[in-house]
Amino acid sequence: MNSKERFIEIYKANITRDGADKLLDYLIASDFFTAPASARYHSSYEGGLVDHSLNVYDCLVDYLASPSAKKLGFSYSDESVAIVSLLHDLCKIGVYKKGFRNVKDEKGVWQRVDTFEYDDQLPYGHGEKSVYIISGFMRLSREEAFAIRYHMGYSSEREDPRNVSAAFEMFPLAFAVSVADSEATYYIESDKYKK
Repeated sequence: MNSKERFIEIYKANITRDGADKLLDYLIASDFFTAPASARYHSSYEGGLVDHSLNVYDCLVDYLASPSAKKLGFSYSDESVAIVSLLHDLCKIGVYKKGFRNVKDEKGVWQRVDTFEYDDQLPYGHGEKSVYIISGFMRLSREEAFAIRYHMGYSSEREDPRNVSAAFEMFPLAFAVSVADSEATYYIESDKYKK
């Protein structure tokens, strides 16, 4: 089963609220399944966005099953878990364009390397843009919206740390998604840790 098939299977099995079918139609018609997750960093290849979304889903499921999460009383529906993990980066739909840059190879000869360039025609922020897109199709709970909005945690220098702290304290799912997103980004998808 490829990533697109696995994503759709998890989505259909877990996300059933009103509008979910229309949102899935939108994802299928968009570049969600072929887009990278970033221009240069994690999962910066065709199909990287869906792979990253699945990695975050797997990390979140594992984290919520951990003894520490259970001890804290973190318990969420399968639907909420699927929504916040699979859909947290919808803000990246339609923003990466194929490009190239020139780099020197090991012999010092310039080579053309295919890349992705970032070109956001709807600059509404990161997590808030994902919430905005999802909300056009289906209703999110407040905790789901905050989890998606603050999934980047403290990693953005533009983010007010007081807001991140307040969101994590008020909505533990936001913290859990941030942990899962960080694990996927910095470890699972990092060349340094790939085996």
